[in-house]
Amino acid sequence: MDHQKNFDRDQPKEFVEKLIKLNRTAKVVKGGRRYSFSALTVVGDKKGRVGFGFGKANDVTEAIRKSIDKAKRNLVTVPLKNGTIPHEIQAEFKSSSVLLKPACSGTGIIAGGPVRAVLEAAGATDVMSKSLGSNTSVNVVRATFEAVKGLMDAREVAKNRSKTLKDLWG
Repeated sequence: MDHQKNFDRDQPKEFVEKLIKLNRTAKVVKGGRRYSFSALTVVGDKKGRVGFGFGKANDVTEAIRKSIDKAKRNLVTVPLKNGTIPHEIQAEFKSSSVLLKPACSGTGIIAGGPVRAVLEAAGATDVMSKSLGSNTSVNVVRATFEAVKGLMDAREVAKNRSKTLKDLWG
């Protein structure tokens, strides 16, 4: 029984967890103000898998825990090659728009807050980005995930065109 408790702590974490936004809201009740918290987190394994979650609770730690659990449940795979994305892409969610561009090695991640967190958690090392339109954290993260989902892997493209990778690259 005691061994089972320590097992979880000794195991190295497979996911990197990043808190993007923590928001406190107040509801005015008869006795004063009642606070509740919402947390937006990104979870990734730095090997191409990344997910985001949004959790709400009356306690900060509970809100963060809920958001991390949700993030682990909706992971997507990012097709990374040499630390960058395969091609340029722009995606929108509501009024937020995100443009992602591949970059040569040594460039680093040139991105603002939420986009940077998503790309770092995914394991990208060289990507340029521009966040356009609304800068609401939740919508920017969702727009980034729309862009990531739209990225095409070279193997996938070759398979769809019924060609080999060699034919595709020349």
